[in-house]
Amino acid sequence: MSSLVNEKIVVDEPILKVGCTLGEGPLYDPVTATLHFVDIVERKVHHFNTVNSTLTTDPYDVPITSIVLRQDASGLAGTTAEGFALLNLDGSVEYLARPLPEEHVSFTRFNDGGCDAKGRYIAGTVYSPGHGIPGKLYMYDPENQLCTTIDEGPFTDSNGLGFSPDEKIFYFTDSIRNIIFMYDYDAQSGTISNRRQFVEATELGYKGFCDGLCVDLDGGVWSARWGDSRVCRFTSSGAVDLEIIFPKVLNVTSCCFGGPENDQLYVTSAHCGALDSNESSLQSTYPDSGHLFAVNLAGKYKGCPRHSFAG
Repeated sequence: MSSLVNEKIVVDEPILKVGCTLGEGPLYDPVTATLHFVDIVERKVHHFNTVNSTLTTDPYDVPITSIVLRQDASGLAGTTAEGFALLNLDGSVEYLARPLPEEHVSFTRFNDGGCDAKGRYIAGTVYSPGHGIPGKLYMYDPENQLCTTIDEGPFTDSNGLGFSPDEKIFYFTDSIRNIIFMYDYDAQSGTISNRRQFVEATELGYKGFCDGLCVDLDGGVWSARWGDSRVCRFTSSGAVDLEIIFPKVLNVTSCCFGGPENDQLYVTSAHCGALDSNESSLQSTYPDSGHLFAVNLAGKYKGCPRHSFAG
């Protein structure tokens, strides 16, 4: 596959040596020039001021798995392991919906999420094959304060999601299967249909797994690759035309556009032993795993804006 890639960018140094166990969910706030991101395992939300390079951190009582800005209020909304919530600065959360059945809570959790143009919050869960619990895709609509299952799956590790520039295509990642799906999306009603395969990364010769993603204004899908030291840009037809290589990182977890012109790609990562302690020995080979990176794409690409939550 690599012979078909038109361009490769190598990133040797992080912008911030933050040392996340499981860094995820980067989110840029253009008003404050702040890059927010989470450490799911450590139950932290980090706030990196991209102007003066200072970091502040909010600890939480529960794992925060994804975050979004709010349209008409300060602060953040997010998903915890159990559902959709508003995040309070004192480390507590105010739940909006906890849709998981009580008997499933110990065996599954919410993972990645994001909002559509109307401010609805979409997020997926992870599977527990030993307990027969599939990953599913949920939507919380703040207009009617209802949480619904919009795709029963079954999915494995529900992950990176986003929208095409015209909002007509919804992308959604099934990590363990190494597949990015695409759906037809009705932005007015918030309904998805016609699920089909956009990318099957194993068939393209990639190791590791598709993780978080973002979309640029040209319709390219940028997919972080867990266990594969890179971010791949897929064209709207599913071909790879660019790879960003992080030689000192094993688990590249997610990415988002930001900066004053929305042409900087911020990339999170995870410690080698984040999900499997047996992999911790690889940290010496990939010593920057867990740090935050920035890639300057000025003059090449600009990202689609991340939508904010209407609640």
